[in-house]
Amino acid sequence: MEQKKNYSLPFAFLTMLFFMWGFITCLNDILIPHFKSIFVLSYFQSMLIQFAFFGAYFIGSLIYFIISSISGDPINKIGYKNGILLGLLISACGTFLFYPAAQMESFLFFLAALFILALGFTLLQITANPYIILLGNPETGSHRLNLAGAINSFGTTIAPIIGGVFILSNSASGGDINSVKIPYLVLTGIFLILIVVFKLITLPKFTNNENIEKGVGALKYPQLTLGILAIFFYVGAEVTVGSFMTSFVGLKEIKGIPPEAATIYIALYWGSLMIGRFTGSVSLFNLNNTVKKIVTAIVPVATFFFILLIFRIKAAENDLLDIKSMLIYLPFIAVSVIAFFIGQEKPARTLFLFSLICILLLILSLFTTGEISLWSLISLGLYNSIMWPSIFALAIAGLGKHTSQGSSLLVMAILGGALIPPIQGIVADSLGVHLSFIVPIFCYFYLAFYAWKVKHILSH
Repeated sequence: MEQKKNYSLPFAFLTMLFFMWGFITCLNDILIPHFKSIFVLSYFQSMLIQFAFFGAYFIGSLIYFIISSISGDPINKIGYKNGILLGLLISACGTFLFYPAAQMESFLFFLAALFILALGFTLLQITANPYIILLGNPETGSHRLNLAGAINSFGTTIAPIIGGVFILSNSASGGDINSVKIPYLVLTGIFLILIVVFKLITLPKFTNNENIEKGVGALKYPQLTLGILAIFFYVGAEVTVGSFMTSFVGLKEIKGIPPEAATIYIALYWGSLMIGRFTGSVSLFNLNNTVKKIVTAIVPVATFFFILLIFRIKAAENDLLDIKSMLIYLPFIAVSVIAFFIGQEKPARTLFLFSLICILLLILSLFTTGEISLWSLISLGLYNSIMWPSIFALAIAGLGKHTSQGSSLLVMAILGGALIPPIQGIVADSLGVHLSFIVPIFCYFYLAFYAWKVKHILSH
């Protein structure tokens, strides 16, 4: 009887969680150049921001995995709604700690605040993703998750613009540490409001009767063990490109513009994931082959122009931004549409093709300068967009009763977002920012290998 109820309002609030963790995660790309200037950090030291944030995903997932293995699923005991409330409370504590961290002018305190914030996000990820499935007909659960993912991408797209205005706009002459106080206090307030809302709204109860077996039986499946590394390198590559985008755009041979103006290019990089996700979502609808191809070609272009409308506000504030020059991105989008057609909605084939294209784009960016180098790097987002679901689906294929355990192990692999950026930071300190983009090339090489290998593993 519960499935006949209208859960549109609870679903809307759940998608706000996806928006929030996308928005706040992308604010890290603003904090990196801001803190680098204020605390006079090396590139390696500034990447400790991502290390603390994404490292919390690993620690949080590991703790959850251990507890689940020993005494059963914690969320099954406290309930998904209480899991969401706890995740929001922990996240609120993390954002609130930005205020005393700014008062003390302590970089280590900021890292601790980011770690706590991400611990809350870890619990929200564990609870909100399956809960989206519960709010309605299970057959349309994937549609709801896809929509939630698109809203997450919208958060990552606008975060650099908003963050640039409120955090970087007053950061002249070395920067002002106090500029983070109000934005993160506002975020704390939003989390507290969401806690009240989720406490009051009615959500369906759910009990998961599947207990995770003791031990690590899931690791006997090669598609999973190799897939854990694939998630590690995928998240690492995606995060490190975004983390260095501001510094890259600021190079004289690229754009030579200040961090505040460069945030629009971070936004477009993350907005490219939204373009790719909307394009990939076309297959969810019951369309004939001809209509599907037409819609697949139209959706990314329409999404791109929607993003440009958002950027017009930013362009009006800063004459360094030329919206018309961004039309050079259209050929890159056209290539991605062709790649989607060639992939034929097959995860292994699409992952292999997209990984190879990412390698070529990075090589092109390394050996060129100016607009070509810049847009080659930004367009990586188009191909990153489908990698998480492709890797995840391939990694848990055939796991059966070990699926839950395998899923938690894959979430731990988000650790790549903590480790790869500092590695690129070391290279940037030694060889320069431009040449440091050789690091994600190795990540995509592994992803191409995994796509090739897993196809053979699953065919036997």
